[in-house]
Amino acid sequence: MALVDKYLSISVVSHGQIALVASLLADLAKYCEGLSFECLLTLNITEELPFDPDGFPFPVIVIRNPQPLGFGANHNKAFQFSNGRFYCILNPDIRLMDNPFPSLIECLEDPAVGLVAPLVLGALGKPEDNARQFPSPVKILCKAFGKCRGGDYDVAGSVIRPNWVAGMFMLFRRESFESLNGFDERYFLYYEDVDLCARLRLENLDILLCPESRVVHLAQRASHRNLRYLRWHLQSMLRFFVSTPYWRWQFRRCKDALRLS
Repeated sequence: MALVDKYLSISVVSHGQIALVASLLADLAKYCEGLSFECLLTLNITEELPFDPDGFPFPVIVIRNPQPLGFGANHNKAFQFSNGRFYCILNPDIRLMDNPFPSLIECLEDPAVGLVAPLVLGALGKPEDNARQFPSPVKILCKAFGKCRGGDYDVAGSVIRPNWVAGMFMLFRRESFESLNGFDERYFLYYEDVDLCARLRLENLDILLCPESRVVHLAQRASHRNLRYLRWHLQSMLRFFVSTPYWRWQFRRCKDALRLS
């Protein structure tokens, strides 16, 4: 493991999204001046860079995969090259409006907090539901039939403590990510963020959404258009529902409910 000498490490994975990455790096250069950070850019497939990695005011470390890896495996691999006190997972389709990190890191100063996320806005400026309760088969079916609409939390004002936050933007204290051995790489795509948050919760580490920090998500929604992504989504969902973290969390909920009744 590399020595920690940067304030922040940002992991970005491109899977044919290098144009989005270029825009994201330009945002980081524009809005995050004065912040000590590095960007670990993983090229999950062969791509030509439309920019010079040395042309930014922060280090850009390029990792080229000989073959594609899953979401979690890529960010776990990047973590091994990172030097930051904090570790950020950032999707290429995130755009910045200002520097989101100071207020997020302030939320993360409490050692009982393992993970924080900003309020995520859609392209039209409306909040997305990146903060959610843990899914259940009943709730999935309810959503599939159009009955359970709307977000799980009111994200309009103060800091909230959701069950989990989506993997498009996740900021960890380094030791929190390391203590869990990162993402479970058996999830190739989808639900690895849900699983990791469940394991954080089981370690009694809090998860916060800090709405003072805001970013924009130019959502791709690949599983809505591509059968291969839809298959990955369904496989990951089933894996989570039979996983040990899911059932341990359900057992804890039942025990807490009985204690309070």
